[in-house]
Amino acid sequence: LAYWLSTRNGGSDSTGAESLALFGANPTLARVSIEAVLLGGLLIVPAVIGVLRLVPRSRLAAVGGWLMIFGYICYFGVLLSNVTILTMAERGGPTAEFAAVIDASQSQLFAAWVFLLFVVGNLIGTLIFAIGLLRNRVAGIWPAILIMCWPPLHVVGLVVGNELFEVAGAVLQAIGFGVLAVSMLRGGRTD
Repeated sequence: LAYWLSTRNGGSDSTGAESLALFGANPTLARVSIEAVLLGGLLIVPAVIGVLRLVPRSRLAAVGGWLMIFGYICYFGVLLSNVTILTMAERGGPTAEFAAVIDASQSQLFAAWVFLLFVVGNLIGTLIFAIGLLRNRVAGIWPAILIMCWPPLHVVGLVVGNELFEVAGAVLQAIGFGVLAVSMLRGGRTD
């Protein structure tokens, strides 16, 4: 939501120069976005592990869940570079040199696997996880369907160029996990 708010009137983080301009124009929103994603990435790990206890015999949910976990752990590496970009934007200085450093750091091949694993876990892992839940009908079909909304809405948002689709997908996914959390607290199925 914070990222959408900062980009709704234009702006992008596709290049180093664009990232510096975006974060420089919206430092509070950038900070909120970074912190929210860090917190969400932390919480998704125990959430997925907890849900996997509800479906111990679902290989599909397990494969998707572990892909999600590995992906979101990798997201920390991807996201923490934004802290440096925000610091550069707030500090000011040689913007062209800062942008060149950002672009060079994001094109390092030895670290590309981290971003790739994040994308696979975030999109494919989430979809596989939700399909596994749907097949097992844990806490009904709606939590799985809500979680399953995230990958397609994220891709649509990227294609259309509007983060609002991603915001909707993230909210639906959070509601799905919330329903599963209530099921676990009520002693949901564990065998």
